[in-house]
Amino acid sequence: MDNRNFAHLKMNWMRLMLSGFAVMLTFAANAQMINVDGRMNVITTGVPFLTITPDSRSGGMGEVGAALSPDANTIHWNPAKLAFMENPFGISLSYTPWLKHLVPDINLSYLTGYYKIDELSGFGASLRYFTLGDIVFTDMSNQNLGTFSPNELAVDGAYARKLSDNFSIGVALRFIYSNLTGGISLNGADSRPGISFAGDASWYYRKPEASLWGQEVDWALGMNISNIGSKISYIKNAESDFIPITLRFGGYLNFHLDEYNELAIVCDLTKLLVPTLPYVDPDSIGPNGDPIIIFGKSSDVGVPQGMVQSFYDAPGGFKEEMREINPSLGLEYWYAKTFAVRAGYFYEHRTKGNRQYFTTGVGLKYNTLSFDVSYLIDARRRSIGTSPLANTLRFTLKFNFNQNES
Repeated sequence: MDNRNFAHLKMNWMRLMLSGFAVMLTFAANAQMINVDGRMNVITTGVPFLTITPDSRSGGMGEVGAALSPDANTIHWNPAKLAFMENPFGISLSYTPWLKHLVPDINLSYLTGYYKIDELSGFGASLRYFTLGDIVFTDMSNQNLGTFSPNELAVDGAYARKLSDNFSIGVALRFIYSNLTGGISLNGADSRPGISFAGDASWYYRKPEASLWGQEVDWALGMNISNIGSKISYIKNAESDFIPITLRFGGYLNFHLDEYNELAIVCDLTKLLVPTLPYVDPDSIGPNGDPIIIFGKSSDVGVPQGMVQSFYDAPGGFKEEMREINPSLGLEYWYAKTFAVRAGYFYEHRTKGNRQYFTTGVGLKYNTLSFDVSYLIDARRRSIGTSPLANTLRFTLKFNFNQNES
């Protein structure tokens, strides 16, 4: 796909775009193929830009973050960590050119900040902005319908409080705005920006200055359910899409090797709490006019039921449910709390999108200023072709005021 083909989207592709086509390009092109014998059954949602890793530190470690030591980008990964920030306040700015070798003008910008209210609680806020560049809309007759610059954004506010010296809980509220069509008319119906409201619920437990095998360590566990919110739609009275409600659970183990050297091992497990599309009989129609479901359950349900149902509704049964869990693993080495080297791996089953990649990154800290950069390396078989995510770079600049250490 070159830039010209991407720009001249046909009307019969509009539904795909309304579901967040820019990120869905990272999935298999035949995402709607469903079979219970191990073929494609990718879970798709609206506003998938919310799932893009926004910062370079986690981006260099396989996209882990639920239990990673707190920093200015904590809101995205686990708001409960705000209560354990070591500095009074700080800010972070991240920039990611997205799908760069497909389209030159798609990018994600992320601005976040935190404030430590007191020893027990903290507050944070963030702005995420995703732009898809300029797109020329055409109809089936290739008639020009106008040019528009689709964009999406999310504004967050988060609060966390310690319930003990080692345990905290956190919540976040999120406003989501997705303008992908600029009000263009679709089959006689005017489109509109999609709007949704969502929230996160999280907890975090850490144990500093512990001992393992005679070695001084810090360890932590964390969990966050993010984007619990209303469905999103771009046409009045049209079917709405789930937003990417995500369960993330992680662990963190940091070894203090000596006075100057530290090595952390971090892992996350993530799962979309969104219904899986069922396997239907395309040649049979039920009394309500819908295809008859052979395996799985209807995905046309409300948000609470969809979240619960997501644990047992895969048409391939338990085996397919396990394929919907994405593991990631990261390593972070610090020298003298000044220079960091990072590496990681992210895995997604081939039937659920086939995102598999290695990541690497470096970090440099001087007084109150930190700079991080990360790089993504495609880990799939060469015979499959190059992933649209290959060679993704992320850049992050952080300021921590009255800093002791991070």
